[in-house]
Amino acid sequence: MARGWESKGVESQQEEAQAARALKPGISPEERARLERRQVTELALAAKRAELATATTDAHRAYLTRAINALTAMLNA
Repeated sequence: MARGWESKGVESQQEEAQAARALKPGISPEERARLERRQVTELALAAKRAELATATTDAHRAYLTRAINALTAMLNA
């Protein structure tokens, strides 16, 4: 009996999700590409910041600082 109720609950959740998708307009390919580029840039920025935290040489820290500044500028543009 519990299985029947569980499958009914799952079925209703799937129907609700499908209805919500039908009402929500899709993202254009250009907007999707822009969001993906932003996400990649944010991940690269996080990686450079983590790398900066462990950098040991001045030259490496300077390079990472320049890279962080460039990535931040890209995000703010």
